[in-house]
Amino acid sequence: MATIVDENAGSPGADNHALPFSEAVKVWARVAALSFGGPAGQIAVMHRIVVEEKRWIGEERFLHALNYCTLLPGPEAQQLAIYIGWLLHKTKGGLVAGTLFVLPGAVAIMVLSWIYAIFGNVGAVQALFFGLKSAVLAIVLGAVLRIGSRSLKNNVMIALAAAAFIALAFFQAPFPLVVVVAGLIGFIGGKAGWAAFSTAGGHGKIGDRQVADADSLLGEGVPAHARPNAAWLLKVGVVGAIAWFGPIILLFAFLGQHNVFSDIAVFFSKMAMVTFGGAYAVLSYVAQEAVNHYRWLKPGEMLDGLGLAETTPGPLIMVTQFVGFMGAYRAPGGLPPLLAGTLGGLLTTWVTFVPCFLWILLGAPFMETLRRNKALSAALAAITAAVVGIILNLAVWFALHVLFSEVQKVSGFGMTLDVPVLSSVNIPSLVLTVCAVVAVFRFKIGLLTVLAASALVGLAYGLTFGVHP
Repeated sequence: MATIVDENAGSPGADNHALPFSEAVKVWARVAALSFGGPAGQIAVMHRIVVEEKRWIGEERFLHALNYCTLLPGPEAQQLAIYIGWLLHKTKGGLVAGTLFVLPGAVAIMVLSWIYAIFGNVGAVQALFFGLKSAVLAIVLGAVLRIGSRSLKNNVMIALAAAAFIALAFFQAPFPLVVVVAGLIGFIGGKAGWAAFSTAGGHGKIGDRQVADADSLLGEGVPAHARPNAAWLLKVGVVGAIAWFGPIILLFAFLGQHNVFSDIAVFFSKMAMVTFGGAYAVLSYVAQEAVNHYRWLKPGEMLDGLGLAETTPGPLIMVTQFVGFMGAYRAPGGLPPLLAGTLGGLLTTWVTFVPCFLWILLGAPFMETLRRNKALSAALAAITAAVVGIILNLAVWFALHVLFSEVQKVSGFGMTLDVPVLSSVNIPSLVLTVCAVVAVFRFKIGLLTVLAASALVGLAYGLTFGVHP
């Protein structure tokens, strides 16, 4: 089995950093509590605490790990926490760091899902979500511009983004297929050395202060456990596969395949393998399947769920727990609806995040090889470009269902389009959305402030004039 060779591998800093595990647990809990604002904000918080304040690892190692996590499906910020925790305290460090990162959000979303299920038809609650929808639409549009400005560096990348949008919006192409094709195009382009794919780069500097690896607690060396080991990789693979697929096998054995819990387990397991590009990108896939195929929830409720996730700590992909909750809540199969919803939400979270630990514990020892592979970097760049088109499709889909009360499908020439009925335009939603867009783009007002203000305006309007879902 290949090993990572490093001349400083035996340095004291690599294996004997003397950082108490109890202190690390406290810091990871603090990172989790502050992890608002999407992946960019979460990564910035982690950098400020772990690199700038604690100086546990250096800038180069932090970016190295981040670039690797970006290659993986799943929430990169949570995977980065797993990676750093594993690097410092082996498996238990990764498990604790990754679990704490999602725990506050999981608890908050579960509580809010209960409230939504019980009180969702109350006028005040409908009014709050009426306001939140407009803010979420503005935030998703901001994500399109933010990611696009960073990744669409040439005409080829712009063409990939446009092709991804057309494939989804006009031909209803499956999300995984769009991601795979974009990745293959990038891989081939990088392998061939095409100039358009040579711009694949990772993240730039993060934060105000950079710490050299040599000046960090871990130092420049590679810890012994961070080198590939055949026996260890086999053990992790077997245990991880049992943890991931065990519940699915049991569900199929006892409930059969035509059951909401089996559907949740299989669908979100598939999602965990193709969630490149972050939460906004994968929401396009979730909306496509959860709303149109499984009928677990309505289009407007997808926006409600994203609004909940935006206001809680942790990865935005935690919105999937809300989707699983509502799906099981509405098809309880003989269980009390709230109990079924709770089990559905927990099952969703389990099959969504268990793979994240598996990707890190299996793949991190090989990260040096992956980092230097130009073809894989080019594949990442192509996927990121396609993600711009994917998120744009999500923004258009959201806009249709926020701004219009009636949307109809029009087919022809092998295409199917969602077309709004112009007479059904919701003027209050349009006005509030324009205000939210101006607040985000013109005045650069923070995410949580825009969400809170929009919710309050929606509440005031709803209580005064009423809101019709």
